[in-house]
Amino acid sequence: MLEARNLSVRYGKHLALDDVSIRMEPGECVVILGANGAGKSTLLRGLTSMVPLVGNGSISFLGKNIARIAPQKVVEHGIAHVPEGRGVFTEMTVDENLRLGANPKRAREGSDARREEVLKLFPRLGERSRQRVGTMSGGEQQMVAVARALMSKPDLLLLDEPSLGLAPIVVGELFQALKRIRDTGMAMLVVEQNVRASLSIANRGYLLEAGRIVGQGTSEILMNDPGVKRAFLGQTTQFA
Repeated sequence: MLEARNLSVRYGKHLALDDVSIRMEPGECVVILGANGAGKSTLLRGLTSMVPLVGNGSISFLGKNIARIAPQKVVEHGIAHVPEGRGVFTEMTVDENLRLGANPKRAREGSDARREEVLKLFPRLGERSRQRVGTMSGGEQQMVAVARALMSKPDLLLLDEPSLGLAPIVVGELFQALKRIRDTGMAMLVVEQNVRASLSIANRGYLLEAGRIVGQGTSEILMNDPGVKRAFLGQTTQFA
């Protein structure tokens, strides 16, 4: 479904992403693990043309070359990106955010039915459809961000630190919703520092350190790898 080869990104003199290659199959949930500054967010931004690639890296999605195309065209190819910090329109209502998510040409047909399906995943949003998003809690805003991305009718959903800044109980609710999304057959690529939560919904994972892939494996293997616990958590108790 997705095959990215030899992706590199520079910020000035700093090489933030160094020759990274990943691949995904249809319907897979893959997690990118790593410490702060490892290049996780940069990888997602590189995949969606939010930052320019350097070198000869390539990105194939559903058989089409999408490297270096305009970000809005990435959406039309079927990739939706929920950025770190959510990126919701706080002055708009929940319903207005969702309708904006359905603006791409690929998503306009059947948008009303898709909205109903999205609200089944996030019932709270249906109850607050006319509420201005800026007045909602952080967890509710994250739900709006994910729901809006789903309205674009994606084949692949990219999620950048979806649990960042959320209370533990809200994190649990969010990952239950992501699990339900995964179970619909939606492919997901998740960047997340909450290792236990992300591996609980993922099929596989990659380990990113200093802009390079340093390991990979199934969720079960990574969950029980002592090196992963030490390198990416700093302690083993968070896996307990």
